[in-house]
Amino acid sequence: MPQSKVVTGILSYGMSGRVFHAPFIETHPQFQLRAIVERHTKRAQADYPQIISYDTVDQLFEDSEIELIIVNTPNDTHVDYAVRALRAGKHVVLEKPFAPTAGEAAFLFRVARQQGKQIFPFHNRRFDSDFQSLKSVLDAGDVGRPIELHIRFDRFKSEIGPKGFKEKAQPASGVLYDLGSHLIDQVLSLWGRPKAMTKIRGAYRKDSQVDDYACILLNYEGGLNVFITTSLLVANPQASFVLHGTDGSFIKYRTDLQEAQLIGGMMPDHPEFGIEAEDREGILTVPDEHGQMISRLVPAERGNYMEVFQSIFSAIRQGHPYFVSEEQIMWQLEILETVK
Repeated sequence: MPQSKVVTGILSYGMSGRVFHAPFIETHPQFQLRAIVERHTKRAQADYPQIISYDTVDQLFEDSEIELIIVNTPNDTHVDYAVRALRAGKHVVLEKPFAPTAGEAAFLFRVARQQGKQIFPFHNRRFDSDFQSLKSVLDAGDVGRPIELHIRFDRFKSEIGPKGFKEKAQPASGVLYDLGSHLIDQVLSLWGRPKAMTKIRGAYRKDSQVDDYACILLNYEGGLNVFITTSLLVANPQASFVLHGTDGSFIKYRTDLQEAQLIGGMMPDHPEFGIEAEDREGILTVPDEHGQMISRLVPAERGNYMEVFQSIFSAIRQGHPYFVSEEQIMWQLEILETVK
């Protein structure tokens, strides 16, 4: 028997709403995009004429037909809006960072249970092409037992940006919460909670109020060391994934093109969506039977952010577990909030 569509509203139509949410809700056959909040310029209704363009978040919360609300507002509003949406009887998709602290994250999960609703942490970068390529190498055992992984997310933004919630000294601001949360989530999805951590962060741009550089070392049982680095002052980006193991090494640059495709107007149901160019392969280096090092190209896996929304639908309609667990979010926030 066909299951009803998940009627969805989005709290903002900035870049995240326009690029990472609306196109997927619009093209997934089991979702209906009903409304988006636009306080000023009504761009969403021009892109999606069938929707309602609300002027305030209260109007969205009060819409009785909406079952799921995507909270994609500034970081310091995440907890407040998520609680309000849950208490309005809605399921919630909450962008990263999920909350400033583990205590606030636990509160959100508790409210969701009290309301009989689900709250879904939005970690689409588990479905980046480059990360999927790393996973394929690990799953195949191509490098043997992993010993060391360097994972990076870098940009070059030497000037203070216009988005105050990212640049002001307030909860959940700075590059570690902004970009580092993606990397921590990816690592936790592979190996779980580390046994030990070493953390460094700093502010190097002129007049910066927040960290624009951070490095975290996670040490795991069995000897694996994972170095997580993110910076806003990298003019010539290094490889994003450098993996060394007992049998070889794998190197992959950050090449996922889904974001660029979406910005350019390609919709997720396009046959070429998420497919990397042939020159974006990773490099696997292992010794041959004579001990000589041989390198070969590893084709990039297809990126697919639609998997996030499929998992949300499966959780709401079919009771399946969501791909990001509450436990993983608690571990992530413990790491983020304890960085000195």
